[in-house]
Amino acid sequence: QVKLVESGGGLVQDGGSLRVSCAASGLTFPAYGMGWFRQAPGKEREFVAAITGSGGQTYYADSVKGRFTVSRDNAKNTVYLQMNSLKPEDTAVYYCAASAYTRYLGDQGKYGYWGQGAQVTVSS
Repeated sequence: QVKLVESGGGLVQDGGSLRVSCAASGLTFPAYGMGWFRQAPGKEREFVAAITGSGGQTYYADSVKGRFTVSRDNAKNTVYLQMNSLKPEDTAVYYCAASAYTRYLGDQGKYGYWGQGAQVTVSS
């Protein structure tokens, strides 16, 4: 079955950096767009970043543009989210997700598979 496993979350200070990874199994990885979403306490889950199957296109929420970078290694079936200049408001559980769609990767409804999430906490 399809499995997405996030790793690399943790505690970091304001202005610091962190990279979260998501290892996928049970699917033809290059055929799937991959997305990162996050959910802060008391808030709705929101789109963070996405990358197409080939890695040729990336998309970002305005709140993270210029600070976060999404990438993927199709040989390792892994997608990454490099987070720089972190702020306390970036504190959330970060989820990776896989989509069989090639467009609309900012839409949570287009994702059929989800990971269990990784906690990222940014202290002020």
